[in-house]
Amino acid sequence: MSLTTPPRPLDVTALFPQVAPLARTATRLHPRPGSPTVHDSSVGGPLLWHADEPWPYCGGPHERGATRRALSPDGIRLLRHNQAAVASRWHLGPPASRPTPEELATEKRILQGRPWPEGPVPLLPVAQLYARDVPLPLSPPGADLLQILWCPFDHPAHPRTAVFWRSAGTVTDILGAPPEPPAIKSQGYLPEPSVLAPERVTEYPAFRELDQKLRQELGDPIRWGRSCPVAPQEFYDNDLSTSPGWKTGGWSRWGMADPAPRCCPECGTEALPLLTIATLEWDAGSDSWAPEEERTLPTPLLPGSPPANFTLIGIARGSTLQLHACPADPSHPHIELVQ
Repeated sequence: MSLTTPPRPLDVTALFPQVAPLARTATRLHPRPGSPTVHDSSVGGPLLWHADEPWPYCGGPHERGATRRALSPDGIRLLRHNQAAVASRWHLGPPASRPTPEELATEKRILQGRPWPEGPVPLLPVAQLYARDVPLPLSPPGADLLQILWCPFDHPAHPRTAVFWRSAGTVTDILGAPPEPPAIKSQGYLPEPSVLAPERVTEYPAFRELDQKLRQELGDPIRWGRSCPVAPQEFYDNDLSTSPGWKTGGWSRWGMADPAPRCCPECGTEALPLLTIATLEWDAGSDSWAPEEERTLPTPLLPGSPPANFTLIGIARGSTLQLHACPADPSHPHIELVQ
């Protein structure tokens, strides 16, 4: 699978040369539903894990919110299977395109939920990235595999993540059946197993991360000449600066809050973007980043999900969970940022 980001609408460095030195390379992951193995880079796929290495658990506490009921992983998978079956019948028209009584009964039963789990909860695989597929510039010496897991409950407003670095060649006895949590807070916390189509792109800082002088110049319609957009700041942020979706490296995307320092809690070094976990690959404001290979297709819809939600995760109502790591020592605690 190969997916290609279209060229940007214009070369921002030609109009604003001061932006050029700020360029960073990001790797868009382009996860799409598939059947990855432990030897593949993936989102939501199985991990290459030592058979004799303890599986990580989260001891809580877990935010319960308004409900004390959760969903089982197998129940979520069955819901998705039935939703895909209904979607496959849409072209037949009613009544065949409607859910069957059995499908409706199954959905009702699953959504009734199950009791909140007590005690430690096994973490869920979120992403596995091999250096042969995805550049890992923040990796410690000798590591060629990055693994991200999370607790499928809020801490307090999003899943808590765990980062593991390892050398893939040292894993010879592979864990066959890792434990799963008996329940998950919501469907959006169980990633759909997905294969990747990594692609390197060039990014620039978000508008609010630029210095004041450069922000003033970017906001001046005269500096844009005939190519001046109606809203220069939004055009720069949405189409010219940071790519949406799952990615490693690059620059942080900002939306909920103004940019703030991300300093390593251990040594104070400025932490850099490691992995962006995104609800959507793009949205109405950033659809210029949709891959060329998919632009001629109807808007990709997965049952029960917004457009371009290929992994079926959901973070804080369509937000991203951005992980930042310390470039001085990747073993230092990472930082989580929801935007």
